[in-house]
Amino acid sequence: MTGECIVLAGGLGTRLRSVVADKPKCMAPLGPHPFLYYLLQYLHKQGIQHAVLSLGYLSDQVISWCNSISLPLRVSFTVEQEPLGTGGGIINALQAVKGNEIFIVNGDTYFDVNLAAFNNFHQSHQSPLSLALKPMQQFDRYGSIQLDEHQQITHFHEKKFMEEGLINGGIYRTSAGFLQSLPLPEKFSFEKEVLEPGAQAGKLYGYISNTYFIDIGIPEDYEAAKKVLVS
Repeated sequence: MTGECIVLAGGLGTRLRSVVADKPKCMAPLGPHPFLYYLLQYLHKQGIQHAVLSLGYLSDQVISWCNSISLPLRVSFTVEQEPLGTGGGIINALQAVKGNEIFIVNGDTYFDVNLAAFNNFHQSHQSPLSLALKPMQQFDRYGSIQLDEHQQITHFHEKKFMEEGLINGGIYRTSAGFLQSLPLPEKFSFEKEVLEPGAQAGKLYGYISNTYFIDIGIPEDYEAAKKVLVS
């Protein structure tokens, strides 16, 4: 399995500022540690040996914290001098990746996916890009994803209330070569410029994992994460 992962941790965290001011989202405190600590511990347990943190807003806080403690895996940093969008941050981070095969995770989401099993799924489907999907009930905060019988992603649906469905859990398995082969601008949305065209072209596959998932982007879920991740 690939041992490298890009962590997208450059967001502004505007919805969380009412409870976490003057910090990037990944540095939101959960008990004795910031959220990023728990995310890096998860990646280490899943076999990741090198994490590239794609940073932007208040990046100095993240770098200073990483340099101040002993982490269980190697960490590198890339910093956006101006916001590049979800996609631009990924492409910018590729400069610090050593190999070709990579995972990508959101820096404000904890999704307890078995990365070895996800990797096997990705390779067996010979997919250039696979997404980890979380089954959810009664939700309207996320868009939903449609799969066919072969677990190929056929459609991304806009946010609306759903009794049940699959959402993008924010973990991807792909390769640097695939991403670099795409004709992309410097600033772009990963969702609009890569995921949606990829689904239309029949290139994306979805790996379903009904495991613990939390997105700390809003205060209610940030509070919920404290109860589960801090033990």
